[in-house]
Amino acid sequence: MRRGGAPTPLTPGGLTPGASPGSPGSPGSPGIERLSFNQITADRASLAEAVEACARHGVPYIAVWRHKLAEAGLDRAVRLVRDAGLRVSSVCRGGMFPATSHAEREARIEDNRRAVDEAAALGAEVLVLVCGAAPPPERDIAAARRMVADGIARLVPYATERGVRLGIEPMHPAFAAERSCITTLREARCLAERFDAATVGLVADVYHIWWDPDLYEELARAAGRIVGFHVSDWLVPVQDVLMNRGVMGDGVIALRRIREAVDHAGYAGPIEVEIFNEAVWDTPLDVVLPLVKERYLAWV
Repeated sequence: MRRGGAPTPLTPGGLTPGASPGSPGSPGSPGIERLSFNQITADRASLAEAVEACARHGVPYIAVWRHKLAEAGLDRAVRLVRDAGLRVSSVCRGGMFPATSHAEREARIEDNRRAVDEAAALGAEVLVLVCGAAPPPERDIAAARRMVADGIARLVPYATERGVRLGIEPMHPAFAAERSCITTLREARCLAERFDAATVGLVADVYHIWWDPDLYEELARAAGRIVGFHVSDWLVPVQDVLMNRGVMGDGVIALRRIREAVDHAGYAGPIEVEIFNEAVWDTPLDVVLPLVKERYLAWV
């Protein structure tokens, strides 16, 4: 699907060929030096395979997911990244603070501390927080939001000591019941503003925020608070909201305008390409990485 229109033929790897608004490296593109390959974009690959592919294709950053980190082992992961000459833009994920019992909430705080340690060991400045949803049986979303605020407050001193910033990622409202009770930029910003800007900020993921009628005003209000920026595209028609992300240029998101607003708000860090899509996952890394670079330069 290209720019929300009629279906276009798929390439052998299952990806749609997209037109470009500008040539690679054209004025206005952010430059390859900011590109990060979020590991979930290659969920079929191991951490070692993803790291090696990034190094082979000249992608300077990788964002590491904890389930892949667990498979590799932390010490080996640190060596893999270092030996490849890559930098880690973030670790995903911490959060998931709400829980029914006190014991379970304490266990989640402890797991978040381990996530902070992993981020620090990998040299990642940011731990992405997917905050968590209201637990059963009550499904009290207001109580869940209080648990999120409390959990972040508990985690801040530990993260600060280890030089890791916490990035609250607001998620599309479709995920409120399962993944995060924090659903808008405004909500994430107001929560982050309870804490020092050096310790807690926001992660702006275009997939989750592009629809917000207050998007550009909220990005401006978040100046100095944005600690991460994720790009993909929103495909239409939607078949499965979790797996609906496309390669940049294949959907309907105003990617460059949003990126320029994020830059204007003071964010100059890595830009992560994060795509949940079975067709992308089934495509070889040596096809995906060049396409990601091309579309990043053309559309972002």
